[in-house]
Amino acid sequence: MKKQLLDLLICPNCLPGEYSLVADIIEQQDGDIHTGALKCPQCASLFPIIDGLALLDPQTSEDERQTNKYESEEVVSSYLWSHFSDLLDDENGSQAYTTWAGVMRPQAGISLDAGGAVGRFTFEMSSKCDFSIGLDTSQAFIRAARQLMQERSMVVSLKDEGMLRKETVIRLPDDWRSDRVEFIVANALALPFRKKTFNMFTSLNLVDKVPSPMTHLQEMNRVTRDTNAQFMLSDPFSWSTEAAPKDAWLGGKTEGDFAGKGLANVATMLAKKQGELAPSWQVDDPGHVWWKIRTHSNHYELIRSCFIHAKR
Repeated sequence: MKKQLLDLLICPNCLPGEYSLVADIIEQQDGDIHTGALKCPQCASLFPIIDGLALLDPQTSEDERQTNKYESEEVVSSYLWSHFSDLLDDENGSQAYTTWAGVMRPQAGISLDAGGAVGRFTFEMSSKCDFSIGLDTSQAFIRAARQLMQERSMVVSLKDEGMLRKETVIRLPDDWRSDRVEFIVANALALPFRKKTFNMFTSLNLVDKVPSPMTHLQEMNRVTRDTNAQFMLSDPFSWSTEAAPKDAWLGGKTEGDFAGKGLANVATMLAKKQGELAPSWQVDDPGHVWWKIRTHSNHYELIRSCFIHAKR
């Protein structure tokens, strides 16, 4: 973990209180903490840093992590393809990340990509702002993203058919700045950052996967600046009781506070002068992209992800 993050980090266990984490550095090199721990002086929580990975998710136990499908090598390789397939000149690749990045206007400040998986959008934002942070609850995702950050290329073994594999190489474009990105293991429902830290916040294909979508949006609003800020949310809105109870959904219901479509409901909340996401946002017209996930050479999942961009 880059040492420059230390000034931004607070204890996620103490929210809404803001208590700085104290670093106990065992091994570091060139401003990167390789081994150590972050300790909260208020609640005494200890967050380890192992092989450069800062583990700041207080809501996932080790047992839950071991059974998390997003920790498997197969899923990591699928997501690496989904994020970077257009760089491979793959005829089946998706242009979703290029489209999303084109919506965000360049500006000074720091960006946060919540649920950023293996890091594509975090890298994209490194050419549009001063510093870009990606986070995910999956250690395997963040480990892959940091490897790309450090080495600038990666050999990926993709499932071809059955037991057959084929290798491909991901190489990052020169304008994606490794010195301007960092990745941490953290939870979008308990962000380990001070309020009003970020000028840019993105949530891509995440809000229908968390157990409390409203908490995710509230956390977004807490850490995002009141002025000179951008927010983009994109999601297929595949509401499921496996992810969240129905009363927590922000759409996909026929009655209640969030009856109707999720994208429209989020846009309405953002535009309100008072409420959970105040101060109000100016919401642009909605759009959509087609995002793909690859299982093997003959199997792809096509997902329509609907997005809104807002600024204030």
